[in-house]
Amino acid sequence: MPVIDIHAHWHAPEFVALLAKEGGSNGAKVGKNDRGQVTFNVPGIGAVFQETYMDLGIRLKAMDDAGVDIHALSLTSPMVYWAPPAFGLKLSQVYNDSLAAAHLKYPDRFLGLATLPMQDPNLAVQELDRAARLPGIRGVYMATHVNGKNLDDKSFWPVYSRSEALGLAIYLHPINPVGADRMRSYYLRNFIGNPADTGIAAASLIFGGVMDAYPRLDVVLPHAGGIMPSLIGRWDHGSSVRPETKHMTKPPSAYLRRFHYDTITHSTEILMNLVRQVGADRVVLGSDHPADMSYVRPVDVVERLTELTLRERELILGGNAARLLKV
Repeated sequence: MPVIDIHAHWHAPEFVALLAKEGGSNGAKVGKNDRGQVTFNVPGIGAVFQETYMDLGIRLKAMDDAGVDIHALSLTSPMVYWAPPAFGLKLSQVYNDSLAAAHLKYPDRFLGLATLPMQDPNLAVQELDRAARLPGIRGVYMATHVNGKNLDDKSFWPVYSRSEALGLAIYLHPINPVGADRMRSYYLRNFIGNPADTGIAAASLIFGGVMDAYPRLDVVLPHAGGIMPSLIGRWDHGSSVRPETKHMTKPPSAYLRRFHYDTITHSTEILMNLVRQVGADRVVLGSDHPADMSYVRPVDVVERLTELTLRERELILGGNAARLLKV
């Protein structure tokens, strides 16, 4: 069974080239640093496009060294939501075409998670239908909010409906997390903000009725679900006593197994607790490659879960992702 990493970021060179050429005329501040790397800034979001994120040769060597067979490639910050809708669509198309090209060049090593211009859900559905026909596209990549709109916003529901109909799982990732202005110091916007934003996204999908409306839709949460698993008891109690959640017909904990969760906890104990809570069949390998917050050897993280059976570890290393990605 192949080892599959579902949380692996890639800045396609074609995407970066388009940003460098047209980003400035579409509201971004684009330049180059003293190392010749393209830089990008819009309010709340900044990026430096580094070789380790872009070069597939460097990536393949890192994958081999880590014992990982397949990366499900996904865009990370800056995503495309900051852009005017037409340019967001153009960026998405270029990126998704690059995913397909990477898959065709290395069909046994790379799959793609499509980026959509969610700032215009009609264009997002249009691009989803197009991208779903591209070679190697096996899922949808989406941020935990879209320009401050939570994921239960009704405008996004056509995207969920089409994803469900196409059998494409949605993989989430934080961007410009809630409270970022108060977490400028000590990299707290990542240490705290990213897991918190993931929890808000999961709560929005649960309390907002998305998971009920689309019972066959698979959603994968990054960073082991963020704050969601540890707060689920609080959510259960609150939903039983607060008028704001009187519409709920089931406790939030009933939705735990509606999600999948990656392995990025940086704690064997916390990861093991997650497996006990949701089951080994709902956990998938993730590394956050090649970020400095990533696992360099993600397989070792799973192999340290010695309380699990060999079959359970194999599910986490690749079996569950193979089902989601239709490998």
